[in-house]
Parts: sequence; structure tokens; C-alpha cells
Amino acid sequence: MFKKIALLFIISLFVVAGYVLSRVPVLNINKLAQGYVKTSVKDEIASYLVTTKRPRNWAYLNAMPKHVYYAFIVSEDWSFYDHQGVDFRQIYHAVKDHLNGEKLRGASTISQQLAKNLYTKSERSLERKVFELFTTMYLEEKLTKDRILETYLNIIEFGKGLYGIKNASWYYFKKRPADLNPKESAFLAMLLPNPKVYSQSFRDKKLTEYASTTVNSILKKMKVTKAITEEEMLSFQKEHLSFEEVKRSEGGSKLILEEEFFEL
Repeated sequence: MFKKIALLFIISLFVVAGYVLSRVPVLNINKLAQGYVKTSVKDEIASYLVTTKRPRNWAYLNAMPKHVYYAFIVSEDWSFYDHQGVDFRQIYHAVKDHLNGEKLRGASTISQQLAKNLYTKSERSLERKVFELFTTMYLEEKLTKDRILETYLNIIEFGKGLYGIKNASWYYFKKRPADLNPKESAFLAMLLPNPKVYSQSFRDKKLTEYASTTVNSILKKMKVTKAITEEEMLSFQKEHLSFEEVKRSEGGSKLILEEEFFEL
């Protein structure tokens, strides 16, 4: 009896896996390997279209300094260049920490986040996770790591109705991604995965305690990966971001430094 149940279970797994595999967007991913993603936003919800034409706001990875994209790697997926799409070590530690009473944290890689954003819905289900897993594996097979990272940076949300690093860098700092300094890059990485909440610092024109701690932590991690030097880390940890209101006394009078930004 036990053998029959086990056999039925194994057959069921193969049937489910076969069904999910049949839904992997193979043709779309093949097209993405040589194409781009156009992001459209309606009612603050993004939709994505893979296209052969480069969108106007597309930012190339090879045009960015290393510290820009490494801010996201050390913040979101430290082992990005080492894993094959899924970081089972991080999944293990996340589950272990949760069993020890800690809040369950995300363990999705950048590749998984890209697959989720482009090809899955937001609801949680076992079928979606399996589909996401197979889709991620196929993404890793067909796209280079740099291509995955570039696409990811061009489609992720950075604020209310704000998508893509080029739009984000201009909105928050009036700069192109290529001109962002390490602290500005760390700030943009800090916004993930909840930019609508974590962008409070920009609205207040002053870093919150959480933002300040996280930005400095990202800078430290960037130093470890040699994306920046120790001197740069120490220097930028002290530097204020351009949108911050900084009040200080000069010759007995107060000087207020403030930079205003336009709304997209």
C-alpha cells in the first residue's frame, strides 16, 4: 500500500512539473536574450513588453560605474555572479532563521525577482513558486548574468509609478545612472523591496534612521567586494545626499542647503 501511495505521489510530481514546464515562456525569454523590456504604467501598476526596440529610458549596464550596480548586488543578492539562478544556501538560512523564531525573510535572487516581475502574478502559491523556479533556470540558461542584471535594473520599481534606474536616478538626484556616486547608488538600492515606504527619506529631505543605517551598511559591503575603496566608503558615509536639508552654523548664522527636484 505504501509503495502504491509513493508511486502515485511521484507520478503526481512529474505531472505537475510537466504542466509547469509547458508554461515556461520559452519564446519570450529567447526574444529577451537579444531584446529589451518596455515598461508601461497605468494606475501605478506596471506591465512589461519584450521588444527588439530599445526603450528611450533604457540604461546600459556597461555605461554604469561598478559601484552603481554593485550596490544592488550586495543589497539584494550577494552571490549573484556565483549561483545558477537560485541560491539554495540563502533559502536554507532563511528557513532555519524562521524556525528559530525570526521573521521570514526573502531569499529570492535577482534572477528570480526578474522572472517574478516579468512572468508571474503576485499571489503566493506552490504552483507559482515552481513556475518561477523553472522560469528562472531558463532565464539563466539563455541570458548572461550582465544581461539579467541590466534588465532587472531597468524594470524594478523605485517609487510610486516610478520604474527603472534611469528614471529613478533622475527623479531623486537629477543625474544619469552613469553619474551616480556610491552613496546615491546605495540609497537607490536601499529603497528595495518597498520603495513607497523607504522613500520617506526623500519626502522628508532627511535620511530616516533605517535609511541611514542601511545605506552605510551597503557602502561597507561595497567596500568588501572592492566596488569602492575604504577611503571612498568613509568619505561617502559622512557625505550628505543632495536632497537632504542640512543645517549648520557658519559665523554665527545658519546655512540651509536644499535642492529641489521636479516631479516626473
